Amino acid sequence: MVKLNKIYTRTGDDGTTGLAIGPRRAKHDLRIESFGAVDEANAAIGLARLHVSDLTDIDAMLERIQNELFDLGADLATPDDGTDLGYEPLRIVASQVDALERDIDALNARLEPLRSFVLPAGTELSAHLHAARTITRRAERRMTELAAREPVSPAALRYANRLSDFLFVAARVANLGRGDVLWAPGKTR
Repeated sequence: MVKLNKIYTRTGDDGTTGLAIGPRRAKHDLRIESFGAVDEANAAIGLARLHVSDLTDIDAMLERIQNELFDLGADLATPDDGTDLGYEPLRIVASQVDALERDIDALNARLEPLRSFVLPAGTELSAHLHAARTITRRAERRMTELAAREPVSPAALRYANRLSDFLFVAARVANLGRGDVLWAPGKTR
């Protein structure tokens, strides 16, 4: 259980932040950048949820995902260096990736196949989901760069990849009735 009585601690005034374990790291450290981008994606999803209206199934999926993004942040904030922590750290697990895949398949079943690339536009919900998708892609890029230097859970990497896919498909569903905004190559030449 998390209990926060005091919001500011002044411990970050020196440009460092604490991980769940181990030494403090610079706020620009790649691991901090990784879970910072995950946090940005979560906030963007929160903004998207303001525009869900009658798509209650998508809202329920997004609510679950927002919680799972905190799990992903906890996973990234607890580096696995093989040290026995004396407890089981919170990690993204395969079943969370599987749930995203089921959601993608269910939403994609409502859609016509793509005929062109889709512009990040349409309804307010769609535009916000596309913004969340691009932030998720940034988080994934940071995570893969981090994984080239130090351990990152393979399930966490798969989760970030599937999440951007989910957000793309959900953005397309948000445009049903209005239609996807399609790329017209060379239209303005």
